[in-house]
Amino acid sequence: MPPIALNRRNLPVLPPSVERPRFDPAQVKAGIAHIGLGGFHRAHMARYTQELMEEDPQALDWGILGCLLVPNDRRMGESLAPQDALYTLVEREGAQERARVIASLVGLVDATQSSEALLAKLDDPAIRIISLTVTENGYCLNPATKQLDPDHALIRADLQSPGNPRSAIGLIVETLRRRKHAGTAPPTLLTCDNIQHNGKVLRRAVLALAGLRDDALAAWIEREVAFPSTMVDRITPVTAQADIDELATRHGLADRWPVISETFSQWVIEDRFPAGRPAWEQVGAQFVPDVAPYEFMKLRLLNASHLAVSGLGQLAGYVTIDESLADSRIRAVMMALMERETGPTLPDIPGVDLAAYKARLIERFANPAIRDTVQRVNTDAPLNYLVDPIRDRLQSGGDVTFLALALAAWLRRVRGTDEQGKPMQVSHPIAEILRERAIEGGCDPRPLLSERSLFGELGDNPLLVEATHRWLASFYNLGTHHTLDEAERLATRRQG
Repeated sequence: MPPIALNRRNLPVLPPSVERPRFDPAQVKAGIAHIGLGGFHRAHMARYTQELMEEDPQALDWGILGCLLVPNDRRMGESLAPQDALYTLVEREGAQERARVIASLVGLVDATQSSEALLAKLDDPAIRIISLTVTENGYCLNPATKQLDPDHALIRADLQSPGNPRSAIGLIVETLRRRKHAGTAPPTLLTCDNIQHNGKVLRRAVLALAGLRDDALAAWIEREVAFPSTMVDRITPVTAQADIDELATRHGLADRWPVISETFSQWVIEDRFPAGRPAWEQVGAQFVPDVAPYEFMKLRLLNASHLAVSGLGQLAGYVTIDESLADSRIRAVMMALMERETGPTLPDIPGVDLAAYKARLIERFANPAIRDTVQRVNTDAPLNYLVDPIRDRLQSGGDVTFLALALAAWLRRVRGTDEQGKPMQVSHPIAEILRERAIEGGCDPRPLLSERSLFGELGDNPLLVEATHRWLASFYNLGTHHTLDEAERLATRRQG
């Protein structure tokens, strides 16, 4: 029997192993517009919203409108539109698997060529939250200053044609301008990206672009619009064709773009929503006055460790994060990194058992059911996950042995070839510049560390240059596996 195609009409006849929504998707109305409709959002906010809808009928007014803004988003529209914006979320841990259809999306609007139709949707006062997961690159920031880059190509285009914005920041500013002109209440701007102080970063970027357009608009936004910060956490690998095929074979469901995730999920949110919000706390979200300590914990322990493991894992020839962590040497490095270098930079975090949190991270990274790839992490994770704790450690006089190892792995990887000279994929806005400087420097990290947009003044620090040079020379002269042997020896000795 062929697999059942996923759409609203077929919901009553879904295979018994697939959970269907416990509400009528036709009753869902848009209250949230989300920019950056990728796998993470569909595994995280959309899942929280679905669970709330299943508990509270009033939450049906908080459906999510997917905003497709960049060309790469088109495939999402082509996949979900025939499915009535439905998709399958598959949560895995070990041999356990749960598959359920998510129906919290009310539809999608394609703004990849023109934003006119999307702006008209965002004019609706029923849209009380605009959320986004566009990665750090989507904020059009100067990497060193974390401020809006007015020379960014998208920002220049938005200033030239503000009524047809191409960037997420431009879309938000134009939406707010139209709300101000119409005299309607502004939405809350809710970022769910892995950026430290993400609400403040978004606010600064929006105010900067608004100020370049109209001082009065910037003043109104500063006075009227809320930008709560959040901390989000759920490992969500890129969906592979094998996942689509497995869903069809194992569950008998044909879904063009399901989402695979781990079972763990965390969402900490500052409670500042003047226009109202869903009661996400009823389904596990945590509302707090200040998200900074939780955000800091995640960036320093999870994100920095993720980038360290993925860089070392790719150099060692591993494909997935769990394969990398099965290597006792990489596991020892991750534990030493958290215990001795990134962990000591953390403030007190209310209600969190840090030892348990670190142990759970090891379990999550080692989960073989997720198949999260090192390439995905190396592509998505900004280098600041390592640079920021390095800066803090050096300022406090702390050791950076394992942070320098992770940084050296990053510097070795951006050369774009492995030890056998075979190509390695490097996805970065300045990938060609990085490759040229990696070739120029070889064992000497200074040509790469001199890239001010990535390292600022940190590239001049002699302690960092020395520590990174030691590891980078080991990668080039002795190879990855000898380097990992030495790293494990240091980690084990220091643990003892």
